[in-house]
Amino acid sequence: MTSQAPEDTTGNDEFSVIVGTPIAPRTKTVVRRGSRFDDWFLMLTRTTARRRVWNWGAPAIVLVIAAVARLWNLGSPASLVFDETFYVKDSWTLWNLGYSAGWPEGADALFNSGDVNSYNNDASFVVHPQLGKIFIGLGMWALGPENPVSWRIATVIAGLIGVVLIMVIAKKLFRSTLLATLAGLLFAIDGNAIVMSRVALLDNFVMMFALIGFYFILLDRGWSERRLRRWIEYRETDGKSTDWGPALWWRPWLIAAGLAFGLASGVKWNGLYFLAAFAVYALVVDALARRRAGVHFWLTGTIFKQGPVSFLLMVPIAIAAYLTTWISWFTSNSSYDRHWADAEANAWTGALSWVPTSIQSFLHYEQSVYNYNIGESRPHPYQANPLTWLFMVRPTSMYYQGAEKGVDGCTFDTCGASITGLANPLIWWAGTAAILYLVYRLARYREWKVGLILMGIVAGYVPWLMYLHRTVFQFYTIAFEPFLILALVLVIGIQLGRRRDPRRRRTTGIIVTGVFTLVAIVLSAYFYPLWTGMQLDYAYLSSHWWLPTWI
Repeated sequence: MTSQAPEDTTGNDEFSVIVGTPIAPRTKTVVRRGSRFDDWFLMLTRTTARRRVWNWGAPAIVLVIAAVARLWNLGSPASLVFDETFYVKDSWTLWNLGYSAGWPEGADALFNSGDVNSYNNDASFVVHPQLGKIFIGLGMWALGPENPVSWRIATVIAGLIGVVLIMVIAKKLFRSTLLATLAGLLFAIDGNAIVMSRVALLDNFVMMFALIGFYFILLDRGWSERRLRRWIEYRETDGKSTDWGPALWWRPWLIAAGLAFGLASGVKWNGLYFLAAFAVYALVVDALARRRAGVHFWLTGTIFKQGPVSFLLMVPIAIAAYLTTWISWFTSNSSYDRHWADAEANAWTGALSWVPTSIQSFLHYEQSVYNYNIGESRPHPYQANPLTWLFMVRPTSMYYQGAEKGVDGCTFDTCGASITGLANPLIWWAGTAAILYLVYRLARYREWKVGLILMGIVAGYVPWLMYLHRTVFQFYTIAFEPFLILALVLVIGIQLGRRRDPRRRRTTGIIVTGVFTLVAIVLSAYFYPLWTGMQLDYAYLSSHWWLPTWI
């Protein structure tokens, strides 16, 4: 996806100064460029050591902010909230038995009180793969399942890895520590990201692996273009034809991306959409790279020569990664439906009779899970239609505990403690506006950075539009929120301008960016109690419900 824009305005190289550049050599008119902020930044980072402190210190501060926001009072409430009732208990039995088992009536109260081993040995039907629950179970094993922090520590770690990854990706994309730090900061302080890091659900792990795969796709883009150029130079030197282009087999980053997306699918099935979307993206990038390089049959050469190779590089390893997450299901005789095909009435016959019964049973189980997932439509008070996700119409209330004065430390007439999956409104709505603008920008300029970021949105969001009948929730958006943040930061970079811009333009861009960031921080501080279950005066709590659908 080549850029046809007049110039790439996102290449902001921090705050550096360019002043006194004449625009008309025959006159004495001088246009001052850069801003006082650039002067100030240049003064602060005039030495290599200071520059290194900036490049490493700013992201490190963001990571500390993210860790504090996610770890503070993590064990409160000391009870299972929302779908933790499924994932925490399933994780613990999976860790102990090798499969998810059933629990008796009233198991939540028992678990909250510290009786974590009241499960039975009967396998239960679960509708998501095992990898995310293995991670949750690992935290419980390490810190003790009676400790609520142990239920949630794995999702905290996934959230912090996500903050690091978005900064690494933004630095690679924008070549600016400032924009990379801003991307990390916005993700670190956003409510949806904070809540999903503080509750033991699965979606944070999907987000983490999707970001890892995205980074590998970004690396493959440069890697494959360099190898294509070398191949063409070598062929032309030898006088050989380059009409069809090469079949590039050695693409380690593409293989790594397939592995990451396969692991994302091992958490929840929506990880498959990232695999499919970026497999198509890689093919499109290959085709455009061949066209730029002058390959005559660039399209057919991509489809029929490189396409099958890229498929073999990405898909088999993704399948292998997915199946690996099910090892305990295959090795545990008591797993749900493990011996379904052992019954003569269920076993395949004819040409497929040679398939091992364990594989037949597994595929039957997967079919049952698929049927459940596409058919799940039971009403829920906090379900949110995917068409409303980008506008944050119906956030998910995961926990609420009311109290009267004198009860549970309430010092007001009425108190309330809430955990609500509500994003920072400024960040989220500005990110949505950025996405809409980038769609226009892609159509007009065909910038590759814009196309890559929007493909992350497509992979994480668009497939849900096929399931408008299904019961789904706003918090599913965590899988593509990093790409919404990247879209926002890309637009901020455009608005921020370049160090060569006239002083007024540059100064205005910096001030607007600074004000936006400051307001976002203030709003996060304002909403933070709603993201962490802090007890508040009910009147103050209700002041956060800006829309009637947020109640």
